[in-house]
Amino acid sequence: MIEQVLPDIFRIEIPLPKNPLKATNSYFIRGKQRNLLVDTGFNCQESRQAMTEALHELNVNMKDTDLLITHLHSDHAGLLTFLVTPETTVWMNEADAYIVGGSRQSPHWDLFSRFLQFSGLIADGIENTIERHPGYRYAPEEFDRFTMVEDGFEIIVGDYSFKCLLTNGHTPGHICLYDEKKKLLFSGDHILGKITPNITLWDLGEDVLGCYLQSLERIAALEVDLVLPGHRYILTDCRGRIKELQEHHRQRLENVMDILGENRMNGVEVAKQMKWDLSFKDWRDFPWGQKLFATGEAMSHLYHLFYTGVLSLTSDSGIMYFEKR
Repeated sequence: MIEQVLPDIFRIEIPLPKNPLKATNSYFIRGKQRNLLVDTGFNCQESRQAMTEALHELNVNMKDTDLLITHLHSDHAGLLTFLVTPETTVWMNEADAYIVGGSRQSPHWDLFSRFLQFSGLIADGIENTIERHPGYRYAPEEFDRFTMVEDGFEIIVGDYSFKCLLTNGHTPGHICLYDEKKKLLFSGDHILGKITPNITLWDLGEDVLGCYLQSLERIAALEVDLVLPGHRYILTDCRGRIKELQEHHRQRLENVMDILGENRMNGVEVAKQMKWDLSFKDWRDFPWGQKLFATGEAMSHLYHLFYTGVLSLTSDSGIMYFEKR
């Protein structure tokens, strides 16, 4: 599906087969000399076909079109090597480009087994099969021709002037595009309507939830009339949605504290008792991927409470345990 949302800006809905997100929003911006395509979809037949048909309908030549990948996840970066030409500039932040460029050989995937261990998922019986992870399964081929963008980098396309804003949290190098004059924000997965962006702690050391909340505050300070997100519908109340996301995480932190009580618990033990907006009521019925992302979300909230001095953290047989100080 193609929808014109503004002059020279088109939303392309790219299907994500057998995925609860259903589709990724890719955006084509027509310029005078160069065009820009923001995000791509999975590296799979269904996504490739939808993108090919959309570009044909829009009469797009990729030799005249550059790519901006908002972040490392394969539903946004998967078709990178399918689309790129020798003339294409591919913009990405270095923290995420390093992971995408390595494809399935990236050291990033070494974190996966460690996460399953320290979160308690392996002890809970989850299968350690990286091939089942959609980010691994639908990754692009290896790539090394990125043009790295830092916070504040400007990209001009036709009548639009976009500033790249580093909004880490969902991923280390997540980028939003902001046109100050037009009060327009391409939010990637930083701000979504209805869906709450997943914040997963894949490794110890950085308070990823704290980073995400700070990045939300940064966007809340901007004048934004229209938000073009990475999934689902377009938003017109940016600050209102940010307040909802902030409240969501405040309630989730309270929920985690209530679950802990006076107990010492690991990530999966907490995740089993958290409130999830899913049709599955029993943890045993959760699909493999949902267990993974739910536990990652639990870990990010537990680690934030540790990082801010509320909880203590200890290790037992490679599993991280949290309790109130």
